[in-house]
Amino acid sequence: MRKALILLVLASLLGLIGCGGASTNSSNAVSPNAKRYPFKGKVVSVDRAKKTASIDHEAIEGYMEAMTMDFPIHADWAWDSLKPGSEISGELVVDNTAKDPYFLENIVVVSPPDPNAPAPDTKFAQIGQPAPDFSLTNQDGQKISLKTFQGKAFAITFIYAKCPLPEFCIKMSSNFRDAARLIKTDPQLSEKLRLLSISFDPENDTPEKLRAYGITYMGNDPNAKFDIWQLAVGSDAEVRKIADFFGLRYEVNPENKAIIDHSLRTAVISPDGKVTKIFAGNDWTPTQLVDALKAAEK
Repeated sequence: MRKALILLVLASLLGLIGCGGASTNSSNAVSPNAKRYPFKGKVVSVDRAKKTASIDHEAIEGYMEAMTMDFPIHADWAWDSLKPGSEISGELVVDNTAKDPYFLENIVVVSPPDPNAPAPDTKFAQIGQPAPDFSLTNQDGQKISLKTFQGKAFAITFIYAKCPLPEFCIKMSSNFRDAARLIKTDPQLSEKLRLLSISFDPENDTPEKLRAYGITYMGNDPNAKFDIWQLAVGSDAEVRKIADFFGLRYEVNPENKAIIDHSLRTAVISPDGKVTKIFAGNDWTPTQLVDALKAAEK
């Protein structure tokens, strides 16, 4: 009995016990039809305010390959235990009826962070590096590449038209629309700044569909001009090359082929083609994006 008690205390001190209490928020109730998958990975960064953690996880058998992406975590106790560098295990819950269609539960901190390990680079290794060239087709059927934006500061984000999540592609597209409107209010900025949304769903997002998608964000005006903000698509290999460079991960949901599970990345590129800033999630505003573009343009 004494030995068991000692082991329990040690496990608690090391953060090995993951039963610190699940969230009691009724909005986080899990559907009985939810799917659960064993989960292992290493914490890259945490956002306590948003209750999300970026985790470099192992392949999830029957669901997705290994990648780094952001996961909601509802258990309040976790934010006192999760640190960058911590190795964790738990369950990935996939519940399309919930507020968060996927999240982590039953988390166990298997290993605390190595105190001698270097801090994670939150700016990403690509900062200051030349952006990769690309060959895409825009909403008007025109070929575009990195040279299309030469001499201008521009931002890239990634979306797919069928995305149903208000905090993901819908927010990215709304932010880009609003940023385009801000840019158009200044004639000088209108000459210097550009925006590009790249679809990672080439099977469905044809140039024609992307044009219709963009028009819905611009007041359903059929004569809307895509002079500041463009939308484009390319082959899966071409888009993945760009996405991989910026750390975006996306995979078709095996339970619902119409849904693509993905992370978020928005990159700012200077007129000489170098990456100056990367927004890793959705915690940014159109004004912040325009400010980052203006800083890159100088």
